[in-house]
Amino acid sequence: MKEMGISGKVAIVTGASSGIGRATALAFGREGAKVGLVARSEERLREVARQFAELPGQALVLPADVTVPADCERVVRTVVEAWGGIDILVNAAGIIANGTIENTSLEEWDRMFAINVRAAFYLMHLCAPYLIERKGNVVNVSSVTGLRAFPNVLAYCASKAAVDHLTRCAALELAPKGVRVNAVNPGVVVTELHRRGGMDEKAYAEFLERSKTTHPLGRVGRPEEVAELILFLASPHADWITGDTISIDGGRAQTCLR
Repeated sequence: MKEMGISGKVAIVTGASSGIGRATALAFGREGAKVGLVARSEERLREVARQFAELPGQALVLPADVTVPADCERVVRTVVEAWGGIDILVNAAGIIANGTIENTSLEEWDRMFAINVRAAFYLMHLCAPYLIERKGNVVNVSSVTGLRAFPNVLAYCASKAAVDHLTRCAALELAPKGVRVNAVNPGVVVTELHRRGGMDEKAYAEFLERSKTTHPLGRVGRPEEVAELILFLASPHADWITGDTISIDGGRAQTCLR
């Protein structure tokens, strides 16, 4: 297996307690990276950190609410104090909720953007000096909904489109300083995202079954598959890729609404 060239690199991964963030943190750990694990639940982060005992990488548990600026500042400060700098930032924390233009409240809209966009922006802003110093990179976790419109997830779609354009604009600005910024755009992946967004187990099972028909490859994705793409984009193997929003969605972005 080809080494990814990130052994000893310092990474911050948000949303590291579950789903794509967790899978990414463990993928980095298997490659020997030093990973700052960020999420709200310290208990769940410690469960992830325990798995690093069998990996060549190192983990630092950093419970934080990424919508709180002081928490973001503490995360960055703690990682730099512990390991001397930052090479990679992965913004994987995110939420989803149903809602249309008619019934989405301003409070729901603001919450969606606070977690999905504002937190990603602020962590990129805070990490930029360290990423510039080390010629590092950022990978943002977006969604197929950033590329295509879907009904009844208005705020989520808009927030992920914002993440995509944030990615492109930051990539353009940071490229002359040697920093790459990319995003991945998953289709439906089996995580806790939708259940935390309000789906009960029955509705979620029906959603996953239906999603087999809306993804041309006939199945939904696994967090580990997305993590492998993030790992590639964060590695030297992707040194000539920046400003890209890369679909990993079983072909979902190629289809019309159905």
